[in-house]
Amino acid sequence: MSEHLLGIDTGGTFTDFAYLYNNQLITHKRLSTPEAPEQAIFEGLAALGLDALCAAGQLTIIHGTTVATNAALEGRGAKTAYVCNQGLGDLLSIGRQNRADLYRLTPTKRTLTIDQSAIFELPVRRNAKGDLITILDPEAINVLAAALANDPPDALAINLLFSFIDDTEEQDLKARFGPQYFVSLSSQVLPEMGEYERGVATYLNASLGPIIARYLDQLQSKIAPSRLTVMQSSGLTLAAEHAAEQAVRLLLSGPAGGLIAARSLLASERLMTFDMGGTSTDVSLIHRDLAISKNMHLNGLPIAIPAIDIQTIGAGGGSIAEIDAGGLLKVGPRSAGARPGPACYNLGGTTATVTDANVVLGRLPVDQPLADNLWLDPEKAHRAVEKLAASLNLSPIETAQGIVTLANETMAEALRFISIQKGFDPSAFTLCCFGGAGGLHLCELAERLGMHQTLVPADAGIFSALGMLAATPGRELTRAINLRAKDCDPQDIRDRLDDLVQVARTALAAEGVDNTTVHPVFELRYQGQTQTLSVPYLDDLQAAFAEFETQHQNRYGHQLDTGLELVALRVRVAGIARLKTPITPAPNAAGPAQAPPTNPNAVPQQAWQNLILGEAYAGPMIVTADHTCVWVKPGWTLEKLATGHLQLSRAKGFLRAKGFLNGG
Repeated sequence: MSEHLLGIDTGGTFTDFAYLYNNQLITHKRLSTPEAPEQAIFEGLAALGLDALCAAGQLTIIHGTTVATNAALEGRGAKTAYVCNQGLGDLLSIGRQNRADLYRLTPTKRTLTIDQSAIFELPVRRNAKGDLITILDPEAINVLAAALANDPPDALAINLLFSFIDDTEEQDLKARFGPQYFVSLSSQVLPEMGEYERGVATYLNASLGPIIARYLDQLQSKIAPSRLTVMQSSGLTLAAEHAAEQAVRLLLSGPAGGLIAARSLLASERLMTFDMGGTSTDVSLIHRDLAISKNMHLNGLPIAIPAIDIQTIGAGGGSIAEIDAGGLLKVGPRSAGARPGPACYNLGGTTATVTDANVVLGRLPVDQPLADNLWLDPEKAHRAVEKLAASLNLSPIETAQGIVTLANETMAEALRFISIQKGFDPSAFTLCCFGGAGGLHLCELAERLGMHQTLVPADAGIFSALGMLAATPGRELTRAINLRAKDCDPQDIRDRLDDLVQVARTALAAEGVDNTTVHPVFELRYQGQTQTLSVPYLDDLQAAFAEFETQHQNRYGHQLDTGLELVALRVRVAGIARLKTPITPAPNAAGPAQAPPTNPNAVPQQAWQNLILGEAYAGPMIVTADHTCVWVKPGWTLEKLATGHLQLSRAKGFLRAKGFLNGG
């Protein structure tokens, strides 16, 4: 019997829905409700007619949420106390001393801001081998309990040195304070070396945990007894009842969905993707498989939790265009959001945005609703852009084109960062866009990057929600090793791996997941180094060490003779994907091209479902769908593939003549 599946992606501007049953897909999109994100979800369930299925316990919801991300960015975490070793109370405020901008005379220091009264130091210490050298005095715990009771926090973050080797003291503290507060232990959040990174992750997990718990409890209470699972930054899902314990792993919950869909549903191993919504754009590169990184940053803070390698920038359809202090046009990162939104939404916004600029340029239809029965108002869009144009002494069309150009350059720079700066030639990849606004900027971004092939997936406007359906339940666990290569015992390493796999499988079994795959990796480095390289686990340790040497040579151009160190063992245990087959829409007959008469700058318009398979369509034109729109520039051709996806192409010769293939 087929399962009723619902993928939900909550963004800053829109909340997207993808409902699947018997391989039939129904999609929906509505304005987000940032002050109460669950409200848009409840409205979407009602609009899709799924309330009865929820009440009968027949619906499985896979949710990508921005609740954790927004709370962290806006500093709206729960009131949190930080517990550490004596003498290390300033650790999180000092941070690392490496500078992101070496030559900036006044660099901006990114550290956690914690009230000193909420930092508590305990006289306890273990050495680097995990041996206890200072015993935790019970009286010190009593003093801590009294201090916490005097000004009770909502959450407690406990980060003790070398707890990843032996976490007895952290567990004792959790046993004492767990019944009263939400407690996060560094030995559970990030059990590996790096007291600063471990402290940041633990503190964020503690501050976000109660917020995630409240949000998911409200959501679960509405859909019970149906099941709710949540997307993690790693692209794996977990049951909602465990999500609060791993709140820091949800920071890229939403964007991860689109990447899972791209990897699972698109037949390409070389993709550059950009997910452009109303508030932000997420870019990533797929080379054979998704890249998992531990170098994620949020507001300059290191988040050393394994996550899909995604770069997020403040450029979306709702990005506000304004004049900066120097009198120049600036676009983003401020966003109009869902409310009041762009001026053309007619919801109270009066400031020009990227969406308003596209309306003025005739690249968005105004004769049909955008989403959630939202009709665009071209007069308000023109009024907002004209106001900005007057300040710049430009025409409205010139101003609108300038807004779009600036937004495109911001996104192009992010795409260059994930490709050229990492040694990849963009022209060897296909540029793939999704998100409601991505198709409007696809051609121009491809030109800027010297790319001649692009792809717009079917259901691009709700692609991240669709990715929730393609995701697999799973766990990613780490065990610190910290042994010199020559001291590693192969059987000991196998035993440690078996222990990790058993922990993950036990957790997944409790969620009803029995069939799993196991993907272990080593974290290796030369002795004396700080950074590690991930190497696939090999039972032959010498072969694994040789693979590290090869990777180091390829990445850094040299090898060292200082000896190797096995820092950690990491394992990814995943279940079977819920969505087992791609969804292929049936071809439709062609309909006539139309141009909305209400917009004098509009270009020929065609509905996505009316495009004939295999026929080439030349730009300029716009292609409309329920939740997205594609702008086909002059000189570009469009073809609808048998999968329902759109392929846009342009001759290499034209790109070279324009200088795009040579860095121009």
